[in-house]
Amino acid sequence: MIKTLLIASLLTVSIVSITPAEAADNSAKRVCEYISVNDKTRLRSFLKQKKMKIRNMYKAIQCNGQNILIFAAKSKALDTGEFIIGKLPKKVVAADLAGIEKYSAHLAEDARDRIE
Repeated sequence: MIKTLLIASLLTVSIVSITPAEAADNSAKRVCEYISVNDKTRLRSFLKQKKMKIRNMYKAIQCNGQNILIFAAKSKALDTGEFIIGKLPKKVVAADLAGIEKYSAHLAEDARDRIE
């Protein structure tokens, strides 16, 4: 009886537990979703809830094979794009300026202002 109970509880724990890789993947999907729909408020609250910073996760998260700044420009997500530009170091924004200009003139102007 005890063995059956122990096995059942282990199976339940293994089914319910989420690995860190799955949690990180889920966080990346949520960030990409909020950027694609241009929801700056939800993005900010999600980052705050997870205690994440744009600077720290910028290189790790890819949305459709692009970094989050270029993805925001391509998605025409002006509010979230401006938010991301404001949170990134000037060197990073300068490095991505050509990609931003390709998709969004508004965000390119904001990026130029940030660099200067």
